[in-house]
Amino acid sequence: MFKSDHFKRFQSFIALAVMIIALSLLSDKFLTVANGRNILLQIAVNLCLSIGMTLVILTGGIDLSVGAILGFAGAFAAGLLKNGLTLKCFGVVLQFTPFGAMVAGLLAGLGLGLINGVTITRFRLPPFVATLGMLSIARGFTMLWTGGFPITDLGPQFGFIGAGFWLGVPMAVWISALLVALFVVISRRTILGRYIYAVGGSEKAAAFSGLNVNRIKLWVYALGGGLAAIAGLIVSARLDAADPKAGLGYELDSIAAVVIGGTSLSGGRGSILGTVLGCLIIGVLNNGLFLLDVSPFWQQVVKGVVILIAVAADKMGAPRE
Repeated sequence: MFKSDHFKRFQSFIALAVMIIALSLLSDKFLTVANGRNILLQIAVNLCLSIGMTLVILTGGIDLSVGAILGFAGAFAAGLLKNGLTLKCFGVVLQFTPFGAMVAGLLAGLGLGLINGVTITRFRLPPFVATLGMLSIARGFTMLWTGGFPITDLGPQFGFIGAGFWLGVPMAVWISALLVALFVVISRRTILGRYIYAVGGSEKAAAFSGLNVNRIKLWVYALGGGLAAIAGLIVSARLDAADPKAGLGYELDSIAAVVIGGTSLSGGRGSILGTVLGCLIIGVLNNGLFLLDVSPFWQQVVKGVVILIAVAADKMGAPRE
């Protein structure tokens, strides 16, 4: 039993190490500084999404709307920066600085995430249904806001968070690393973190012990929306454009990273650091398959197989009731 638990704790790390060794032998371009930096840059966005997804899944929920919220938040901030906000009733146009536009995009993500939480807690909709509806709503808002066309030429100040460097490391990597450190502390050292695990472990037991389960869920879904908004700002800044279709399918990579990192879909078990490993596995896998010139269609197949194996391992390792 000890050996089984010990292996399960380190299985994601072992899988990552095996992948790195195998890809290093198969491609001489893999184990280079430039490629390592490229992998970290590629996973930065998924990591922002996956931190929020980890918190949601730890409570026993799911959020299918993070990719759509990413797209809306990035487009909303870009639109405010580029065109301002017209208040027809007052006959004025509000202009936004890059920082102001970023704050507005972040607030938009927090707001949409909070709406997810309200529909789940107040109207008692299943998280799958509530967030699926928000996926469509956010996509629709994005198209209405942009008219279906990209918003371009956002300027170097806005672009710095996505395309800039500090100490030779991309700013997007610094941002994602800061978020990892912050939410590791929140999940391990704060009351909110303990409450999140308690709700995921047994919602009824948490309620009987006096916890406000609905308030905790509101916090979690709002944070998920806010983190998706940060990812959206990074994507728009990196491309110097807000694409209305940004974030399509990103929720799948996010869920995959969380599950591969060892977080249980039934809630109550998992960690932010495990999710970091899951993101690295997804990033290394995508990068390695690209370097080996594997067809994009086969890449989807391989990724699906990896997800199925991760979920099966989680189910086999879960305690039986």
